[in-house]
Amino acid sequence: MRFLPLRPLALASLVANVALVVTGAAVRLTGSGLGCPTWPRCTDSSYTTTAEMGVHGVIEFGNRMLTFALGIIAVACVIAALLEKPRRRSRVLLSVAVLFYIPLQAVVGGITVLTDLNPWVVGIHFLISIVIIAFAYALWRRAAEGDGPPVPLVPRPINHLVWILSAVSAAVIALGVVVTGSGPHAGDEDAKRNGLDPATVSQAHADVVFLLIGLTVALVFALRAVKAPATTVRAAVVLLVVELAQGLIGFVQYFTHLPVLLVGAHMLGAALVWTSTLAVIWSLRSRPDLPAPPAPTELSPTPVADDEPVPSSR
Repeated sequence: MRFLPLRPLALASLVANVALVVTGAAVRLTGSGLGCPTWPRCTDSSYTTTAEMGVHGVIEFGNRMLTFALGIIAVACVIAALLEKPRRRSRVLLSVAVLFYIPLQAVVGGITVLTDLNPWVVGIHFLISIVIIAFAYALWRRAAEGDGPPVPLVPRPINHLVWILSAVSAAVIALGVVVTGSGPHAGDEDAKRNGLDPATVSQAHADVVFLLIGLTVALVFALRAVKAPATTVRAAVVLLVVELAQGLIGFVQYFTHLPVLLVGAHMLGAALVWTSTLAVIWSLRSRPDLPAPPAPTELSPTPVADDEPVPSSR
């Protein structure tokens, strides 16, 4: 339907879920994780923040309100997918997946408060955002594609390399969650950490980052060797640039004792690395429209030549 276009709504959902990662980082980095000390209410007697709770309550409550905005956008995406003519099953399923995970994300966020910011629960809370971003990105890309079968743009070994790279990218993000759970900026000064040695888990995280960068460099050269489409090569180069920028921020923040602004930028960078990885996956094939069926032709009587006799009716 023209009045409810799916693709812009899917893009809004993607951007809003990336923004949730940033606002969630702001909650943690400002020590506002328990600004609303209970859930689903903000206090035992109020669903909203109170003046006595100060700026921490405002920050935490504002992050909770963003969930409702995400839910509204997700509902709009589902409606838009259902109203499409013709209706595409894959788009409906992707929009429903985004809508399903948003309340799940809210519940896990509530559990983080009820468990006094348990670092493992906080990590799961972040990883659910990564899953939602994947579904939202897929919906945005699928909304612009045709209904024909996918057409591969690169040889099969390149596909295998990209899937390995994607698994390593996910591992980098997961290890980053473990590193976060071992260090400062827990969201509250009394919150417990996961008990792991920060230096050890940071080294493991860095090792996997180097592996990811190496795989991405290999992918760029492989794509150029097989003369892959320019869009595919560009997606791989963008991923490499984002990884290098994210790695630089990571090293600087580590050696400068984790300043708040750099940690926040690193959280945004994690979401950008993930979306750039997804962009590479989607650049490996195209999905054109199905060819239009031939227009029906009307049957017409066979013309009679001027020199042919006309059959008698007798």
